[in-house]
Amino acid sequence: MSDQALKQAALKQSDPWSLPLETLDPSDGVIFQNEWHHEYFKRLREEDPVHWSPTGPTGPYWSITKFNDIIEIEKNHKVFSSERDIVIGDNPEGFSPTMFISKDQPVHDIQRKAAIPAVGPQRISELEDLIRSRVGTILDSLPLNEEFDWVDTVSIELTTQLLATLFDFPWEDRRLLPYWSDATTTTDTVGNPDADEEERQRVLMECLEYFTKLWHERAAQPPKFDFISLLAHNPNTKDMIDDPLDFLGNLMLLIVGGNDTSRNSISGGVRFLNQFPGEYAKLKSDHSLIPSMVSEIIRFQTPLAHMRRTALEDIEFGGKLIKKGDRVVMWYISGNRDAEAIDNPDQFIIDRDQARRHLSFGFGIHRCMGNRVAEMQIRVLWEEIMKRFENIEVVGEPELVPSNFVLGYTKLPVKLTPLSR
Repeated sequence: MSDQALKQAALKQSDPWSLPLETLDPSDGVIFQNEWHHEYFKRLREEDPVHWSPTGPTGPYWSITKFNDIIEIEKNHKVFSSERDIVIGDNPEGFSPTMFISKDQPVHDIQRKAAIPAVGPQRISELEDLIRSRVGTILDSLPLNEEFDWVDTVSIELTTQLLATLFDFPWEDRRLLPYWSDATTTTDTVGNPDADEEERQRVLMECLEYFTKLWHERAAQPPKFDFISLLAHNPNTKDMIDDPLDFLGNLMLLIVGGNDTSRNSISGGVRFLNQFPGEYAKLKSDHSLIPSMVSEIIRFQTPLAHMRRTALEDIEFGGKLIKKGDRVVMWYISGNRDAEAIDNPDQFIIDRDQARRHLSFGFGIHRCMGNRVAEMQIRVLWEEIMKRFENIEVVGEPELVPSNFVLGYTKLPVKLTPLSR
């Protein structure tokens, strides 16, 4: 295809209102990388909120785009199953790691319950002082009045340090964690056609090998509150190590859940305050708004754009017949911009009423188990930022990943202005 033809194709793809409704398919990762997706979902919410797309990554699927419809799907887990896959596309035959978020009851509940003490209320209280100390160290090391990349220097480093703590992972190797996280989510099943599946599998098998050694070490030691020790010592999960793809799948889930979500909200928050300077001014005059701002950042970013279910039986939903075996994709990123559920959803409002009423953590039995840790980490970061800096200025265009699943940043150039003492 010529350069001119490519430009014309991209221009057409960027304007979903010009496309026939029946051809509308928001699964291409390039749509998200270029941030065209909001218009796709706006049209679907208005014209076809339960929408059939025949051209998904590995087959056709339904798009659920309204806030309340998504909640209804989440609640009805007896019909809408998590088994097999939680992203639009199917994993390749022969390499389908399983994880508790992609399992139904009772296995889901058993495995989730084994891991959850690592991020439970008591653990959060213990972690806050440690996170605050680490945040301070990172922020105090940042250059002033000169450009640097916020994503790598702050977002990735801070979330990696916390993730290393939750796994009790060797500190000197902690940057392997975001490396494995990126490998987990770089796949054509989430609309990234340039992904190298063979290389992805090679990297993830390295991850499995590393954590298998950790598992045997933890199993031989007294129980602790890191993820691996909890799974190794719980009578319901102590044999997980005997099913390597189940162990790997749960590692992938815990790594991505602890890394990508917070990491991209930390970057998104800086960007949104620059896009909405009135809200930044509001924050500077009233630091007590930080907790509600954290929820608004998470809503506005929506770190994971969707989750998928599979229909276990024929069911009428939203005036459409969803058939047994159909893929059903809940677009959290769309529900979080649904004007029927959220006032002025396209505005970033840090003192929004009911700020925690959003879909970024999911709903029901599969609701993100680490949501309170994520909120606490971002809150502590902004509390410490406001003690040190007058301004964080975005000085260049952000770079985003081509994915319909992880709404992520690879670069965000910024410049810091210190507080005048």
